[in-house]
Amino acid sequence: MKHFTTGQSAVTAARTWPPKRRARGTPLLVWAERALIAVGAAFGLWCAVTIMEARYFSSLPVPSSPVSARMLPGEGPDTNGGTRQSSLARGTWVAKLEGPSVSLAATVLEGSDEATLNRAAGHIEDTALPGQHGNVAIAAHRDTIFRPVRNLRVGDPLVLTTADRVYRYRVTRLRVVDPDDVAVLDPADHSTLTLVTCYPFTFIGHAPKRFVVSADLVREEMRVADASGGKAGRATH
Repeated sequence: MKHFTTGQSAVTAARTWPPKRRARGTPLLVWAERALIAVGAAFGLWCAVTIMEARYFSSLPVPSSPVSARMLPGEGPDTNGGTRQSSLARGTWVAKLEGPSVSLAATVLEGSDEATLNRAAGHIEDTALPGQHGNVAIAAHRDTIFRPVRNLRVGDPLVLTTADRVYRYRVTRLRVVDPDDVAVLDPADHSTLTLVTCYPFTFIGHAPKRFVVSADLVREEMRVADASGGKAGRATH
């Protein structure tokens, strides 16, 4: 076995001191790293703002006075939201939509354009408004507002609450259609509710299909003040 004297150890240590430093990255790599950090921070901020905005609109209370009215959406750029007509101004509060069996709770605003659907569920223009005879159609994004819709089943209840009425529906049909199958928005000879969102639910990018929920009105109630000063439903038929 080879032994080293104290002097030899000192010489060896001197030769290896100071320790070598790792070469620093090139300026290009440094700037690339900073750019990626900035992009990540900006994306995180955008996600936070979007989530907070959606939560704000979903928590809007039902107005204390009726909303007066004078008389297939999806992801990506608007394809028909700008051409549809409505008696309500875009972004007007319409109703509160609830699905108790799947913990669905969403504010419904007027309009099916991308700006509206990024904030809340949207009442699709040219379809009946809550309280009107016919087909009330509502759209929302599959990964935010309408995320619980994937769990709906035939027979589940849906509730639309307006400023003065409560409309109770029962799911009658679930189906997947093409984006151009706008027949699901056609007027009906009875009071119905149609929910539209993109499909498949786990698809990355602009989903190629639409998931449609159909429900029939089973009861309508008048919203009346209860003892606590809030509103409670009272059956009218």
